[in-house]
Amino acid sequence: MRIIHRLTQYQRLYQKFADRQVATTVSEVASLLFCSERHARTLIQQLQVNDWLSWHSQVGRGKRAQLQCLKNPETLRATYLQTFLEQGDHQAALALAQLEPERLQSLLNPHMGGQWQADSPILRIPYYRELEPLNPLTATGRAEQHLIYTLHAGLTRFNTGDPQPKPDLAHHWQVSKDGLTWQFFLRSQLRWHNGEHIRGEQLLQTLAQLQSNSRSQPSFSNILAITLPHALCLQFTLSQSDYWLAHRLADLPCRLFHPDFPLLGAGPFKLATFEQHLVRLEQHEFYHLQHPYLEIIEYWITPNLAISSADGSCQHPVRITIGQEEEFPLARPVQRSMSLGFCYLAINQHRRNMTPQQIAKLLMLVQTSGILEELSIKRGVITPCHEMLPGWPIPQFTSVEAPLLPPHLLLIYQPPIELESVAELLKTLLAANGCTLEIRASHDKEWKDSHQIEKADLLLADHLVGESPEAAMESWLRLDPLWQGILSSEQLEMQQKTLADIQQIELAPERFRQLREHYHHLMLSGLILPLFNYQYQVNAPPRINGVTLTAYGWFDFSQAWLPPAVA
Repeated sequence: MRIIHRLTQYQRLYQKFADRQVATTVSEVASLLFCSERHARTLIQQLQVNDWLSWHSQVGRGKRAQLQCLKNPETLRATYLQTFLEQGDHQAALALAQLEPERLQSLLNPHMGGQWQADSPILRIPYYRELEPLNPLTATGRAEQHLIYTLHAGLTRFNTGDPQPKPDLAHHWQVSKDGLTWQFFLRSQLRWHNGEHIRGEQLLQTLAQLQSNSRSQPSFSNILAITLPHALCLQFTLSQSDYWLAHRLADLPCRLFHPDFPLLGAGPFKLATFEQHLVRLEQHEFYHLQHPYLEIIEYWITPNLAISSADGSCQHPVRITIGQEEEFPLARPVQRSMSLGFCYLAINQHRRNMTPQQIAKLLMLVQTSGILEELSIKRGVITPCHEMLPGWPIPQFTSVEAPLLPPHLLLIYQPPIELESVAELLKTLLAANGCTLEIRASHDKEWKDSHQIEKADLLLADHLVGESPEAAMESWLRLDPLWQGILSSEQLEMQQKTLADIQQIELAPERFRQLREHYHHLMLSGLILPLFNYQYQVNAPPRINGVTLTAYGWFDFSQAWLPPAVA
């Protein structure tokens, strides 16, 4: 990293003298660079050899030398950044870019998007915030969850656009006639990202960790035992039949990691670097399914810059632009989709602060006031909900008796930013109806436990829905602490019984129908009201191909490809 230090020192000279020819001494240069005169002489010689500056000394005591900086530091930095990136030395590139974080965006723009380097296709993505650690049991952000699906395999998996679970680490599976025994037959020659062979005993250890972890335990609540009757066979013995099991094992809480190293997975990409300003993924050379075309994916984190970038590359986390700065005018929407997930308003009936009539009035005000339509036009990335899922209509509320609302209610909202706007609009709306709404922000992207919810009357949050919508909605009722917080103990017990009955229905259409009916009852009861969906969009220049949106609004890294560079 000697060049980084040299650039830093040269930057100080340039800031002092610019490109003017000035008279100075070695002593003055040493003072400016906070070093000894001996070191200053050595540095001046090195900078002269590199043609960064000219230095003409004069003979005689007290004579001043003529110094002139010949290179602009920004030009030098951009040149070396290009060299380091082409050499694959991302650590040096990162250190170089960090010299002046406020200029990081302009430095990186020429290198963003899809490029070929050293005969390998590489995709660099500028991102607007730091990423959480990519631990399947702790990550909550949408980008983090997408990366975890890329890094970690499961016994089963979802292919983009297909709601049915497919084999992953398991080559196939068999279910007994009574639905109580499921056998997953592992592929041979599976390997972790470090090249180590995956053993059935390791997967048993990981599954035991998942069974005891509060975040994933509800997905395993129906499992009596997980055993290894054969080196390549994992057997699940259930207390009740559960025809969602293959779906559950494909979902995020059931991603399988190395039992001793939670960040070590077996997915199509492996984690090579995870630092504050750079996250680098490299193709897993031992991947057991079709290998992706891209060799490397890098997230260059530029907080405080990308979010306000005039080029639009990171205007909103549901809008992604892939490409270099000069290509942004050429970038066109290559994929658009409406999120199946939604932002919602939940009412905490556990507190018993509102009568059914007051709940109906509040929900009627939300539906008829036009605040969601106003927000949709203003934001441009959301669409008010008319259905919870396609074919799951939202009830329309009326209030014949028009009761007075409670004088005071407490609302807690989570990210994203649109929910802060909803909270403020609700505050104005309820004030006009004699109710003072106190607003508190939660910075967590998910409810961590029911204690966060107990004191709130109203809650605003975002619910993500994956590739298999019905399975995701069933898991939401089991996994999210929201329901423990807003349901009374009687309601919660009834819901658990309903879910147990539904999971034992082998035929999917009937299973889906009964789940839809349960959610319709929850909405009619005023417990949950979907508010709006996001309009996902990926923009890319013509040369980036295979961009396919996942259900979470990111594009599938395993399908994207770049045409080879032409000499």
